[in-house]
Amino acid sequence: MPVKVLIVDDSGFFRHRIADLLSSDRRIEVIGSASNGIEAVEKVKQLKPDVVTMDVEMPQMNGIEAVRIIMRENPTHVLMLSSLTHEGARVTLDALDAGAVDFLSKDMRAWMDKNDSLKTQLCDKVVEISRFRASSRRGLFAGRPGSEAATGTTMVFRPQQREKAVPLAAGKATSRPAPAASVAPRGTNAPVSAPAPAHAVARPLRRPRVNCDLMVIGSSTGGPAALQQILTQLPANFPYPILLVQHMPGTFTSVFAQRLNQQCAIEVREARDGDQIKPGLALLAPGGHQMILDGRRSSRVRVLPGDERLTYKPSVDVTYGSSAKSHGSRVLALILTGMGADGCEGAKMLKRCGATVWAQNKESSTIFGMPQAVINAGLADEILDLQEIGPILSRMGAR
Repeated sequence: MPVKVLIVDDSGFFRHRIADLLSSDRRIEVIGSASNGIEAVEKVKQLKPDVVTMDVEMPQMNGIEAVRIIMRENPTHVLMLSSLTHEGARVTLDALDAGAVDFLSKDMRAWMDKNDSLKTQLCDKVVEISRFRASSRRGLFAGRPGSEAATGTTMVFRPQQREKAVPLAAGKATSRPAPAASVAPRGTNAPVSAPAPAHAVARPLRRPRVNCDLMVIGSSTGGPAALQQILTQLPANFPYPILLVQHMPGTFTSVFAQRLNQQCAIEVREARDGDQIKPGLALLAPGGHQMILDGRRSSRVRVLPGDERLTYKPSVDVTYGSSAKSHGSRVLALILTGMGADGCEGAKMLKRCGATVWAQNKESSTIFGMPQAVINAGLADEILDLQEIGPILSRMGAR
């Protein structure tokens, strides 16, 4: 059965262009279009698409509000089309908060280009998103009215504005913030207790033994939600430096780092060339660039221009490989949800050095591609549910 797609965009040019690209793929069937959010909500009800491509700025009702209503009334996978601007990045992250699965940049030059690069990217994203309906009902759609897994919590990116933790005096423990899913709304005193999601692992929390001087996390589709869930559970005095590689354009990584920094007790920021790694600091690789450890000074990162020969900029493989050379067996690498196999070659280098590799499990992944590649290659020391990772790392930090 082909993937049924509804196209939502106020631009006639983009509606036709998206339809042409999608219709050229036998795996996909375009079943309708809408020019604003109100039409989109109604057509989702009528046509029941597998995937919706959604513009952000539209008359009458914008894409973010449309996503919120769709996810509440008729949960459906939504792929946002977003401009490559600072404001575009902000509203795209708002859309992920509202329930969208992923996004694709809306660069006019790329959409006018006649080569197959954009077509392949768009069609592959749509097909991959549609394939994970079963796991998404237990994660992305969990807890939404009318969903089959209404007993769970959502795994969408839900920013919680949070005061930065104040470091305590040396020798004193720093209390870790509650996970984002259990934070009470500001201005209220009522405790909020989120139920465990349907895919939560019903076993005592593991505490794997890891020799670690550096933690490196790679992710793609579904990564913003996964990173938010993990990093908000780390205490301000987390004892390891963290490198983050998330597939995103440059404008998006700067905004994403700022959001994470507002949410987390640890410090999170976009990496700059020459930054020093240190405990309790997470450096996010800038989009369009590669982040490596300095070969001469392993305590500093280098931010280099993206190599056109590499598909991913930033690339998990590149940062993993650099970490293997600089820190060897003292690296803890996490590979999280995402399309493709980026990270697998780097994980091989890490394992040859004796490093530890953890992979996110299928049940909690939005897209299982990247973790699956590492697991199938026999490189994963642990296969963990997303709900487990933050608490395990928090316990490690408490040692």
